Amino acid sequence: MDRFPNAPHVDFHSPLDLSKAAAAVLDAEGRVAGWGPSAQRLLGHSPEDVLGQPAARLLAAAPGQRLSTLCRICTAHQPRSTVLDLCCRDGHTLRAAVTFSPLAHRGAAATVVVAADLETLRAWEAQLAMLQGLATESDVGLTIFDTDMRVVWANVSTDLELAGIAQYIGRPAADLFPEGEFVSRHHPPDEDQIMEHVLTTGEPITGMHYRGRAPADPVREHVWSCSYHRLVDARGELLGLFEESLDITERYRAQERLSLLVRAGKRIGASLDVRRTAAELADVAVPQLADEVLVDLPPAVIEGRQPPTGSAPGHSLLRMHGRTPEEFRTSPVSYPPWSPQAQSLATSRPVIDASPPESPDGSGAPTAHSCLFVPLLTRNAVLGLATFRRSSNPDRFGPEEQTLAVELAERAAVGIDNARRYTSQHAAALVLQRSLLPQHLPEQSAVDVAYRYLPADSRVGVGGDWFDLIPLSGARVGLTVGDVVGHGMHAAATMGRLRATVRTLALLDLDPAELLTRLDGLVAQDSEPGTEDGLGDETLGVTCLYAIYDPVSGRCVWASAGHPPPIVADASGSVALSALAPGPPLGLGGLPYENVELSLSGGSVVAFFTDGVVEDRSTDIDSGIDRLSQVLTWQRCPLEELCDRALSARPPGPQADDATLLLVRTRRLGTDHVADLELPPDPAMVAHARTDTERRLAAWGLSDLSFPAALVVSELVTNSIRYATGPVMLRLIRDRCLLCEVSDNAHTAPHLRRARRDDEGGRGLFLVAQMSQRWGTRYTASGKTIWAELAIP
Repeated sequence: MDRFPNAPHVDFHSPLDLSKAAAAVLDAEGRVAGWGPSAQRLLGHSPEDVLGQPAARLLAAAPGQRLSTLCRICTAHQPRSTVLDLCCRDGHTLRAAVTFSPLAHRGAAATVVVAADLETLRAWEAQLAMLQGLATESDVGLTIFDTDMRVVWANVSTDLELAGIAQYIGRPAADLFPEGEFVSRHHPPDEDQIMEHVLTTGEPITGMHYRGRAPADPVREHVWSCSYHRLVDARGELLGLFEESLDITERYRAQERLSLLVRAGKRIGASLDVRRTAAELADVAVPQLADEVLVDLPPAVIEGRQPPTGSAPGHSLLRMHGRTPEEFRTSPVSYPPWSPQAQSLATSRPVIDASPPESPDGSGAPTAHSCLFVPLLTRNAVLGLATFRRSSNPDRFGPEEQTLAVELAERAAVGIDNARRYTSQHAAALVLQRSLLPQHLPEQSAVDVAYRYLPADSRVGVGGDWFDLIPLSGARVGLTVGDVVGHGMHAAATMGRLRATVRTLALLDLDPAELLTRLDGLVAQDSEPGTEDGLGDETLGVTCLYAIYDPVSGRCVWASAGHPPPIVADASGSVALSALAPGPPLGLGGLPYENVELSLSGGSVVAFFTDGVVEDRSTDIDSGIDRLSQVLTWQRCPLEELCDRALSARPPGPQADDATLLLVRTRRLGTDHVADLELPPDPAMVAHARTDTERRLAAWGLSDLSFPAALVVSELVTNSIRYATGPVMLRLIRDRCLLCEVSDNAHTAPHLRRARRDDEGGRGLFLVAQMSQRWGTRYTASGKTIWAELAIP
């Protein structure tokens, strides 16, 4: 196969060779005695024109000068070469290289003249000089192999010539570099296969990178760029092939160093984890730069705290070695003050130690013959020490490799410092968030509760999920769950403020829709432009769900501000998503919030959750809700087990958002815990209410509360009869405390005040406040309810 079909044919015969040059014969008088066809081709004169004529007529010079020149040359007794200007038949002058060779034949003197175009001769001589240079002076190594792929010849630039070419003549190619290998993967990696391919197909293979140790330099590893071409003779018969090789060790290593830096920029420090960053440094540097990388860090840096200052270099460090966090082993290490490690830490400069150090496992066996110690520096602080060890590679660390190691250590130091700062901030945000979440839920009788909070395990930091359970009057309970958009300290702080606001509004006994409306107004104020607390961005798009459950009636009312509705599993086992139309997220305004009322039987399980429980990168929220609903079909299981089942059903892998799950199982207070009495608006009914209260308390075994309870009931009923126009309802509830509630149709609430000595009234609520542990007023659709709680002895 001819790779270059249009390339000119290379002729290695000299232009003055008799087979190619113009030839003529001159007699003793300088006349042309012989004129060959080659001379006619060169000058255009036919034999008839020049035979018998003086040869001086062919010279382009003055007549006298022609004759003298010709006589001087023809009378010489030795061959002589010169450059002459010859006259061509067409009139132009040809500058030619001419050789005169005197000869004598049977006593007759004659001269043989050989001439060639001077320019053609100079081009041939340049080609010959080029070949001579390739063989003796070029940096390109040339090796010729026969058809059996055995060495025939090599120029002086090959490592074979440097090692003594004679001992390699006739040996197969595989014996030249027995331990080398091709690092190019575009062709077969075996040299015999490459040569066989070139011999068989004639297709040259170029640019192969071969790495090995040369016979003339067996200590240092080299890299060559090799090309293979087939050799054929003038008849097209196969002679073998030749290999041209160029030592590109320095260029190849420079490219490797550059690619290593590019890979390091992409990998080192991308995890924001101290241990993983150390593993990334080892993974990038091994095996190209070193056979093993050790990273020694103070425990404070690993834990995310500031590196210690003022301590002796090399004391109280933890050594991490391994290429992945799973393989990493940690062991304490310290360096004596005279050690090269301590010197590197003290001077903040790399140090090379060629003495064999002991193995890291403490066995005392030398495992490396060259070590490079590089301090991990960032922001003028020493974070630790990176050790680059070589055991299988016999080369010492050169200046370029030291520079590369320092660059890698700087990148690792920045990544470790960023990871340390992130760990510190993440831990602070997590502590803040968990301190703002309820540490324990208050005791109450309305529901059984279980909850789970899992922070996101991604680099975005903690989120703004929250939940709460708020005891309300009348044995009721408020349940809330919410989510603040964003992550980090601001999200956690915003979450804590909103949770406190929800708790405050809930204690005002507002219904869910009214509570969300007021909360929406507060959030909208915080998100107005110009707020200087730094929380405005997080308060946009806050979602919240608030519910109130009454264990006496089994009535549950909830409203949502952009939050997913709860999932209800009733006592019969059926599971359904609540028919709740969420309003807009908090802070947006514009649309009202609506209450949804549902009657729950005792033993029903209600799941309140944030989107981190049911949504992730791989599945949509509908699939997550179906998954959670499937878990709730096991609603008879303990709530703690249901929580674990629900969170373990999430897809594995890192989670981008916090997950908050609040499960409640409803209870009902039976008729033996509740007593209702309807009273007409007649002052005479106060005594009846007091008598009925004492009788009910005696039946409940609470006779010790008869006096304070009768007094509280008397005052509350008296106020309602005095200021209301319709019937008065008295309700007694035996729970963890005794609850006394009086409801009427008036919408004005009494106020506690301190009565003066001459006032006839104003002492009733003061007595109620003194007798009870809590009291208050809540409004209903038909009026109000005044309630008081009395502690049970």
